[in-house]
Amino acid sequence: MEKLTLRDVDLKNKTVLVRADFNVPQDASLNITDDTRIRSTIPTLKYILEQGAKKLVLVSHLGRPDGKPVAKYSLKPVAVRLRELLGVDVLFLNDCIGDSIKPDIDKSKEKVVLLENLRYHAEEEGNDAGFSRQLASLADIFVNDAFGTAHRAHASTEGVTHFLKSCAGLLLEKEIKYLGDAVKDPQKPFVVILGGAKVSDKIGVIENLLPKCDAIIVGGGMAYTFLKAQGKQIGNSKLEKDKLDLARSILDQAKQLKKEILLPVDNVIVDAIDANAKTEIVGENIPEGKIAVDIGPGTIKLFEEKLKTAKTIVWNGPMGIFEMDAFSKGTKELAEFIGSLKCISIIGGGDTAAAVAKFKLEDKMSHISTGGGASLEFLEGKALPGIAALTDR
Repeated sequence: MEKLTLRDVDLKNKTVLVRADFNVPQDASLNITDDTRIRSTIPTLKYILEQGAKKLVLVSHLGRPDGKPVAKYSLKPVAVRLRELLGVDVLFLNDCIGDSIKPDIDKSKEKVVLLENLRYHAEEEGNDAGFSRQLASLADIFVNDAFGTAHRAHASTEGVTHFLKSCAGLLLEKEIKYLGDAVKDPQKPFVVILGGAKVSDKIGVIENLLPKCDAIIVGGGMAYTFLKAQGKQIGNSKLEKDKLDLARSILDQAKQLKKEILLPVDNVIVDAIDANAKTEIVGENIPEGKIAVDIGPGTIKLFEEKLKTAKTIVWNGPMGIFEMDAFSKGTKELAEFIGSLKCISIIGGGDTAAAVAKFKLEDKMSHISTGGGASLEFLEGKALPGIAALTDR
């Protein structure tokens, strides 16, 4: 780590401002349906309290309220869940800036304070210096533990670092370690698995990791643009017509670098995307009018054969429409297989993390990233503003 981490700073009797990622899904009654992001930052919060911090002030965003208060995006339900997970009282304040915030924090009997949604103020996403200064005035030290927003230069991720000594929380440090090692110095053989709908979403990852990895496995909707580029019939499957030349050039580049790109050799197909649709399995060529919704058993076997000797696996993007049970077999079996291997397995956030959670395999993976867009940009080799802005060691 080139940046300060939580363990590098003296927290005793300090007020610590923590940027967390509490952007959690809720149902219509505002009950939290998945508290993974809250639980992921608990080790950081407990560590700060154990080190004798005077106050712990938490800030986060939730949803897209577009710079104004929207009741359904309040962080109030998060305060309730935090109290349960931390086992201490949590004071919730109805704003994150203003004349009363600092006095309320200072006089509160509670050690842990959660402020209202940062994005109720347009200045947060605008990275406004005045807004950043107001946040910084609440504390002595800033800790960023929100990897999910580290790719955004917002007031609470980048701006605040201009006014306070700033370090990485335990979760952010873990993300940097696992993803950083995969990008810079992976244990070999190193296999990358890419899925999801679009080639265009993963171009940067392919370009950055192709020279570093031993093979790239491609599944999900993006595979059909590659298969079409090879002259295969893909029926009505997902296609990015304007990316066919790009897919051909990636396949050519892989050949020149003597790297393998593995594509589906059989597919689960349907007439229409419907949970009750009748499925059938076909080879590489998909009949006219049919849609591929998952990889077939031959492909699962092919992919597993390539993965079984891997020392590092980075996986970003599901193999099919895993949200529908009938089309989830490819993603599920691959996840189970990776979970059984003795290797470093890194799950790149977003849909892949949701799939691993759905199949209850979280504890079988080395690291599950809490950032979708952030982990993609990190794997592309980009500098993330929220990390770059932290104080150097």
